[in-house]
Amino acid sequence: MAAPKNRNSGFSRRAQAGVFFGYVVAVSGAAVAAVVLAIQTLDPSAFGALRGGVAELTTPLSSGLAWVGNVVGSVPRGISEHVAVVGQNTALRNKLRQVNEVFARAQSLERENKRLRALLGVRDVSPGIVVTARLVSSSASSTRRFATLNAGFRQGVAVGQPVRGPEGLIGRVLEVGPDSARILLLSDPESIVPVRRSTDGLPAIATGRGDGLIDIKPIALSNTALHMGDLLTSSGVGGLFPPDIPVARIIGKTRDGLVARGVARADTFDIAVVQRPFLQPASPPAATP
Repeated sequence: MAAPKNRNSGFSRRAQAGVFFGYVVAVSGAAVAAVVLAIQTLDPSAFGALRGGVAELTTPLSSGLAWVGNVVGSVPRGISEHVAVVGQNTALRNKLRQVNEVFARAQSLERENKRLRALLGVRDVSPGIVVTARLVSSSASSTRRFATLNAGFRQGVAVGQPVRGPEGLIGRVLEVGPDSARILLLSDPESIVPVRRSTDGLPAIATGRGDGLIDIKPIALSNTALHMGDLLTSSGVGGLFPPDIPVARIIGKTRDGLVARGVARADTFDIAVVQRPFLQPASPPAATP
C-alpha cells in the first residue's frame, strides 16, 4: 500500500513532545518570574519570607556540595603532607643512626681508656666533695691573689686540694689551719693550670697575671690556633684538677700569647667546694721480708 502523499518526512511525535514541553517550561518560568516580581513590588515582607523559605530548602544541597568540594580539595593536600612526613621520618632515621654510631664510638673509647689506665697502674679518684664552705675574704688590691675559706683540716681540707665554685675553677688550697684555709686563686702569678680548649682539646697553660686576668700560652708553636671567646677547661694533666672544669675564656691577645678572664671569680660569690685530687698513684706493693 502506498504512503499518504501529505506525510512530512521530518514528522516525529517525540520531537513534537519535546518542543511542547520546552514551551511549557518557558511559559512556567516566565509566569513564576512575573509572580515573584509582583510579590517583591507589592508586598516586600512576603517576598522576604519566600526568599527565606527558598534558602532553607537549598541550604542542605549547598552544604552537601561544599562538603564534596572540601573532600575533593583535601586529597592533594593529604598526599603532599604524607610525602612530607615520609621525608621527615627518613631524615630522623638517618640522624638516629648517626647518633647511635657516635654513642658506640664513645663507649669504645671509654672501654679503651679504662684498659689503658689499668695497664699504667693509675687509679682515678672520683672528684668527691670534701666540704662546702664560704669564701670569707679575698685579696684584690695586691699582686698576690688569695682567698680565705672558713674550713680547715678539722673539716677534711688538705693542702693541694682543688677548689671550685658553681661557675668553674677557683684555685687550690695553699695553707690549712684548724678551721680555715688559704686558697691560691687562678689569677695569682704562682698559679699554673694545664687547660685545653673545650671544643677540640687543644692544650695550653694558664698562668695568673696578678691583676685579675690569666695568661694563656698554647703548647703548640703557633698562637693563631686559639681565638677570641674560646672556653678553656681543665685538662686533668698533673693529676690535681679534675678534667673538664671551666677555667677561663679568652678576651684578648698579648705579645707572648693570649689573655683570658676566669669563669669563676671569688669576688662574685661566697660559696666554694673543696674536692679531692683527680689522680693518685697506685699503692706500692708490700715489701718482701
